[in-house]
Amino acid sequence: MKITSPGDIPSRPAPAEYFTGTVWQDPIIQTPTPSRLQVVRVSFDPGARTAWHTHPLGQTLYVLSGCGLVQTEGGPLREMRPGDVVWIPPGEKHWHGATPTTGMVHLAIQEVENGSAATWLEQVSEAQYQGAA
Repeated sequence: MKITSPGDIPSRPAPAEYFTGTVWQDPIIQTPTPSRLQVVRVSFDPGARTAWHTHPLGQTLYVLSGCGLVQTEGGPLREMRPGDVVWIPPGEKHWHGATPTTGMVHLAIQEVENGSAATWLEQVSEAQYQGAA
């Protein structure tokens, strides 16, 4: 058994090559093999967002606070609010982040396959973020 307390693992800035704007990540758990679970608390400032990406085994987002946006490739721009649970199937290209005026915090829950939980792609354009593309 392992117990991790708040502050045991420091917050880290999200990598700029995969995010736009100010985003902080707080690792909750990354289980050792053979388990594959990974959970991260992600805090987005207003206007901040991920790049387009996919997950080999899918991803669940659980919104803790604020107001967010999520979109799958070719799909409508959707709003997320506290308590919303979003399931993104394996391999589905998507992005998520805060609205232009409100920050958002969610838990990102995914599994690791072959050492990776995500495949990162191109940045989300301003037109895509604003819902025009």
